[in-house]
Amino acid sequence: MKPTIPDAPAPGITVDGTGLLCVTLLLRLRKEIDGADPGTIVHVIATDPAGPLDLPAWCHMTGHHFLGVVPDDERPVYALQLAAGALSTRADAPWHPSTP
Repeated sequence: MKPTIPDAPAPGITVDGTGLLCVTLLLRLRKEIDGADPGTIVHVIATDPAGPLDLPAWCHMTGHHFLGVVPDDERPVYALQLAAGALSTRADAPWHPSTP
């Protein structure tokens, strides 16, 4: 996982995944970024212990950019940047590419 980003860019979108397991979090993330512009900064609040592993892996799989941990004293927050031409995933299965 990437280190903490001391001067994390402000988010264009914040996805609150507090209390969600990672698959449900990724489903919510996928839905909330749908139609967002490339370059948009997204902050993801992820309390699932798998979040620090699953978010970078999902970004790697889709082509989005995982930026790292956002400093926050109250909750775990991660930053990513949406990429142009990123791979779309299935609405019901965020680990599987969508079919044309």
